[in-house]
Amino acid sequence: METTMFDTAKILNLGGSIGYEEGGIVSKMVIKKSAGNITLFAFEKGQGLSEHSAPFDAFVQIIEGNGRIAIGGHDHRLTAGEMIIMPANIPHSVHADERFKMMLVMIKG
Repeated sequence: METTMFDTAKILNLGGSIGYEEGGIVSKMVIKKSAGNITLFAFEKGQGLSEHSAPFDAFVQIIEGNGRIAIGGHDHRLTAGEMIIMPANIPHSVHADERFKMMLVMIKG
């Protein structure tokens, strides 16, 4: 199924498009297509995604706050405005040392 979860041809504020949930992680799909997905995440302090891998490269941009992303066992600390590419088939994880928001873009193929 191919869907766009946000209004098209409308200016949006990424940080304001997703909120935090106490003690949890919030994810919101922006676009889901057969060619790839764009998803917003909001992590509360202490939350994260356990180590996993994906068959495609993924682009992550920090929208607000600071986050820690481990790729292949190496920690990368990112702040608002910074980005990193997580390579395909390499284990990675996400951890919130403080609350932060990020955008994940995965392009398949």
